[in-house]
Amino acid sequence: MSTISAPGTDAPSTEVPEFPMPRAGACPFDPPPALRSLQKQAPISRVRLWDRSTPWLVTRYEDLRALLSDPRISSDSTHPHYPHQSAGHKERRKHARTFIAMDDPEHARLRGMVTAAFSIKHVEALRPVVQRIVDGSIDAMLAGPKPADLVQAFALPVPSLVICELLGVPYADHDFFQANTKILVKRTTTPEEARTAGGRLVDYLDRLIGDKLAHPAEDLVSTLAARVAAGELSRHEAADTGVLLLIAGHETTANMIALGTLALLQHPDQLARVRESDDPKAVASAVEELLRHLNIVHGGRRRVALEDIEIGGVTIRAGDGVVLANDIANRDPAAFPDPDDLNVDRNARHHVAFGFGVHQCLGQPLARVELQVVYGTLYRRIPTLQVAADLAEIPFKHDAGVYGVYELPVTW
Repeated sequence: MSTISAPGTDAPSTEVPEFPMPRAGACPFDPPPALRSLQKQAPISRVRLWDRSTPWLVTRYEDLRALLSDPRISSDSTHPHYPHQSAGHKERRKHARTFIAMDDPEHARLRGMVTAAFSIKHVEALRPVVQRIVDGSIDAMLAGPKPADLVQAFALPVPSLVICELLGVPYADHDFFQANTKILVKRTTTPEEARTAGGRLVDYLDRLIGDKLAHPAEDLVSTLAARVAAGELSRHEAADTGVLLLIAGHETTANMIALGTLALLQHPDQLARVRESDDPKAVASAVEELLRHLNIVHGGRRRVALEDIEIGGVTIRAGDGVVLANDIANRDPAAFPDPDDLNVDRNARHHVAFGFGVHQCLGQPLARVELQVVYGTLYRRIPTLQVAADLAEIPFKHDAGVYGVYELPVTW
């Protein structure tokens, strides 16, 4: 660690910790212990990133929500002080800007073109499709060998099949888009690797948009193609948007399925409550608690201050980078009593796992439906499901921008 003055405060120079911080080996479901210490002692403080920049880290729930809804905070990844997650991530954003890394009105214009497909009404209509996919994937896993890798046999196929159905992407291409997604979400990916993998996916979506221009169907890629034909969207914007939806639509939910299952298997009393409940509201509540407890987006929401902002006794200056740590904010005792306990009966709907404000996750209604169907079906259909390895042997995704497990051996 090194020392640095904290601009905008009268505080003396202090040690600046590296970010992201390591988790405790014995507690792989919990945020890094250093984040808890900062939340208690210095809830808005400087951290040092991979490129030696020193943005502010925000760790308290109330401060995080206030900043995520503040128009003086920008999501524009082209800003020179935007705190990118890695060199590969920075390179990717150079070549593929999507609405999640833009401010209004550009953000609202592009997001608005796909919002209807992720509305609660539209997603609820997909629930029978999701149920069919989940049941089919369980059937296939039960018919296969034991032990099985829950990630490859179930957690990845389910959301991949669902997002392919919604977008109109051939599921036969899942090996291709899953492999390139895996490259893009790793923190250790080099700029060249990110540029290559991102380019492959953009080219793929561009070809698919060309196909939909000639042969439109009832799917979201066809909707994007129609926007291109109407002159409302450039072909490159449409391809970038398609890549974003394809990646976000399978990678995040796949990790929640596997990690959530592992967490429940480590808490048999909580698993029993989910498995034995016939109340859809109880299963939905369990989904919210698992989202809060696990926080698969564990690198923080990244922003830049456009103006000076006074918050929590600190002045964040215009141009300062800001990292909003939703993982520890969701463990803030001021917002969630006994925050480190996994309690599926908790009312956790106010969590910030999907972010907050105008940039909160577009796909959260779809993710909720998928997780409700998965958690409400898998453990009831396989009541003897158990982990077929010691917890210490499970490879967790410490090196990825989305947290989860690379493998999860299970048997029954």
